[in-house]
Amino acid sequence: MDPLIAVLQRIESSLEKIEQHLSVPQLTSPDWQAFIAFRWRKKNGIAYLQGVNNLSTIKLAELKHVDMAKQLIVQNTRQFVNGCPANNVLLTGARGTGKSSLIKACLNEFAKQGLRLIEVDKSDLVDLADIMELIEHRPEYFIIYCDDLSFEEGESGYKALKSALDGSVCVQSQNILIYATSNRRHLLPEYMKENLSYTHTEDGEVHPGDGVEEKISLSDRFGLWVNFYGFSQEEYLSICESWLASMGLQADESSRRAALQWALERGSRSGRVASQFARDWAGQKFSNKKPFANQARVSSPKVLSASSGKNSSRSPKHKGEQKMEITKV
Repeated sequence: MDPLIAVLQRIESSLEKIEQHLSVPQLTSPDWQAFIAFRWRKKNGIAYLQGVNNLSTIKLAELKHVDMAKQLIVQNTRQFVNGCPANNVLLTGARGTGKSSLIKACLNEFAKQGLRLIEVDKSDLVDLADIMELIEHRPEYFIIYCDDLSFEEGESGYKALKSALDGSVCVQSQNILIYATSNRRHLLPEYMKENLSYTHTEDGEVHPGDGVEEKISLSDRFGLWVNFYGFSQEEYLSICESWLASMGLQADESSRRAALQWALERGSRSGRVASQFARDWAGQKFSNKKPFANQARVSSPKVLSASSGKNSSRSPKHKGEQKMEITKV
């Protein structure tokens, strides 16, 4: 016998013995009745679904200025939980405009009809096939949720997600949909130099259009695209007022001016910026009073989102590129 083959056989035998001693325990299913939202987690090489205890309580009625987007997503989700055909959804647009909040609100709205949510990090998208196999025979309806999704070229999760959406030999189960949010429409970076590939050079692609097709092929596999836009100064101020009201404060002229200054410094008017301002403003107001924890419990804001159909050019430019504009409301 070849000495090398003998060594390899001994190594294989040793590895089998080690594997037997370090065998991975059988994963137990999560408590499906105790939770409506889960996270896909990995620890010490073991993957499992972790129930989410502190779930957002935001409601659909609390989301304003996203009427068109809300109508599309609610209708698609209602079809899904009613057992009717529905599409995977890609939510794209300006940052902090309520994309994730709308998905959480849909979960709270349809949880009693069997809707469940599984949050999967981008780095774990390679496990999509395993996740789907785990839940495909469950009676509940599952949304696999990927937040702030974007890829760089060569990432393994890109191919896995493409296959899960459409292209695998296995048909996607009727009780599973994928909802993803992103600030990028096509999920992959696109460069100006790629336009040069259409002028054929000695070291260029023979079929340059194929490269572009690959760039947009992932977003094209989402059946429903929902866009979110920046909103006006008046809408931003109304969001700030709603956040302050949820904290037991009433907006006045000084808070409006401070809110506009806050937005100007960040170069954005969004629900996220408004909530950050409200926390800062409320913290200052309550710092000289009794602790804020003793105040009435903070509820979700009544307005969180972006205007639907507004011209995004009305949003502030980068800091230093515009004058501060203050309008009395």
